[in-house]
Parts: sequence; C-alpha cells; structure tokens
Amino acid sequence: MYLNTLIPSLGSKHYKKRLGRGIGSGLGKTSGRGHKGQKSRAGSKINKSFEGGQTPLHRRLPKFGFQSRKKKFYKEITLNNLNKIKSNIIDLNTLKQFKIVSKKIKYVKIINTGKIFIPVKLIKLRCTKNAKLFIEKLGGKIKE
Repeated sequence: MYLNTLIPSLGSKHYKKRLGRGIGSGLGKTSGRGHKGQKSRAGSKINKSFEGGQTPLHRRLPKFGFQSRKKKFYKEITLNNLNKIKSNIIDLNTLKQFKIVSKKIKYVKIINTGKIFIPVKLIKLRCTKNAKLFIEKLGGKIKE
C-alpha cells in the first residue's frame, strides 16, 4: 500500500454542486434558481417570517407572558452552600465574598436542600419555612 494509491471509500466524499457550468451539468443557465422573481436575483435576502406581504404569524398572534427583570438579580441557594462559609454570621456580602453568588445578585433565598451542620446567624436573607425551621432547630437565628 502506497500513499498515492489511497482513495476514500465510496460515498464518504460529498462534492458540492457546481452551479452554472453548462447545460449538461443539470444546473446550468439559471443555476437552479428558476426564471425571474425575487429569489432568482443576486443578493436577495428574504426574512424567514416574511409571508409575501401578508401580516406574519408572529404579528397576528396575541402577546402573552411576562419576563421579570428581578430574575436577573435573584438566586436560590441551598443549605449545603452555607456549609462552605467559614463565618457564623452570613449576609449577602459574605455570600459574594465566598463566591456562592455572583456580584450582580441582589436578592437571595435559602431553600431546604441538603444539610447544615453549624448554627449560623442569617442577616437580611430570605428563607423557606422548612429551611427556617432547620436552621432554628440547630440553634441558628434569622434576622430580617
């Protein structure tokens, strides 16, 4: 076997169609674009939603839904995350310092997932009912 005798296996190579290369190629003359019309011209671009001047579907349907802007600045953290913090007093700045939440976060809520092993004092952090019970059972405090 020599390098000059190597050939790709049948069907593995897919050559791109050469447009406008004579009548015998099957894609000569109009190059598969048909006769006249907007799509036959060079440089034509039609938006996917364009429906020939008819009001497009996305404008015919009613608007619905709501995207809260607060969502960008809100984060839920678990009780497991509180174990990573070496301090007994936890507030938003402490969470940012230990990189549990990013710098842009303004609102945090603690949810009851996992376990916490040390009593902590939470300052200005929201909790779910079960998380609150769990923290207080350990001897921690929650200050709003």
